[in-house]
Amino acid sequence: MSVMNRKKRNRKKKNKINSRFYTRLALVCTEIFALVVIAGVSLLVWQNSKKKVEAEQAQHAVVVEEIQIDRESRVEKKEEKVPEDTSRYGAELADEEYCEQNRIYAKETASEEEIVLAFAGDISFAQGYANMHALADRGGDIRSCFDEFVLVEMQSADIFMLNNEFTYTERGTPTQKKQFTFRAKPEHVEYLHDLGVDVVSLANNHVYDYGEVSLLDTLETLEGASVPYVGAGRNIDEAVKPVYFVANDMKIAYISATQIEQGDYPDTPGAGETSPGVFRCWTEERIYDVVREAQEKADFVIVYIHWGTELSESLHWAQAEQAPKLVEAGADLIVGDHPHCLQEIAYIDNVPVIYSMGNFWFNSKTQDTGMLKAVVDERGLKSLQFVPVIQSGCKTTIASEADCERIWNYIQSLSPTITIDNAGYINKK
Repeated sequence: MSVMNRKKRNRKKKNKINSRFYTRLALVCTEIFALVVIAGVSLLVWQNSKKKVEAEQAQHAVVVEEIQIDRESRVEKKEEKVPEDTSRYGAELADEEYCEQNRIYAKETASEEEIVLAFAGDISFAQGYANMHALADRGGDIRSCFDEFVLVEMQSADIFMLNNEFTYTERGTPTQKKQFTFRAKPEHVEYLHDLGVDVVSLANNHVYDYGEVSLLDTLETLEGASVPYVGAGRNIDEAVKPVYFVANDMKIAYISATQIEQGDYPDTPGAGETSPGVFRCWTEERIYDVVREAQEKADFVIVYIHWGTELSESLHWAQAEQAPKLVEAGADLIVGDHPHCLQEIAYIDNVPVIYSMGNFWFNSKTQDTGMLKAVVDERGLKSLQFVPVIQSGCKTTIASEADCERIWNYIQSLSPTITIDNAGYINKK
């Protein structure tokens, strides 16, 4: 090979090596540039992110400060003196211990100007009787034993009262030689809530049917279900104590007592100083003192009383004798039960006396009965209405138009001192 050819070949080889070097150098530079760009972009992103975080932190600090200011403001407002309650019973209701000791309950009403008080007669959830068998057959819902119209009347009243003529217990033994003894399962007390009942009377001749333990169980059951009661207690002080409801800045007093079992040794004993029983008013005079005391404390006083002769429309002499004394003591409305039938309605010195409301949901017998609706406001009794209903086939239903007229006419025939219009409103003649 000539010298020239050898030089030429060496030159080509050298150029090829140089070309590879520069190519690799270019690639390295490109990679370095790319890394620099990425690093720059990352730095910018980091800086922007840092600024965003700082901005969010600053905004959060502002929010926290605003929350703190708001909290401090609310605390200051809380610490300000509460405006004086101008209602008559506001301070009293605020004292929970006082209200508990004195059986005072705040009650909301549908109207701010008036209070609707409703009353019915005897009811029983006692096991083993026809009405409870019917209830079981209807699925165990107590509302199935009343039609929708009666349910509306009960549940729409601001305060609804009836006579709880049985015990809640699964203990004790039935009173010897007593023809009928009534006890219900304690869990059935919830039926009262289903019906809209606000207060019950225990002043009757069946609340002690299974002995002292049955009465004590009844008191505990009602207390456990938060159902106020009147007319019985663990001692005489509890038995005579009224229940008070405060509504629309008015205080309504409920008192209950019984004349029944008119002997020296009744099956249902009166409460003693240390012994449980009912509030008896057969020969005892204490009921008039209780009414007078309630009249001093309340704006409207109701006496719900167990008296009269069973299944007789005629008044017992003790009813006629005691009613005027209750009015004189300060009763504003007297509602009676026990006869299991309707009796006269009368006015005594402008005070209405409904001597007997009859059965309400008590047995399978077909009977006329009803609900009493009394509307009161700051001036006293505003209206009084008798709503006819019928107990039949273990169900209580609103009376038909024809039956309403018949029942009102029947009550009118018994009641010479009143008039009843074609809507059931009762007025003094």
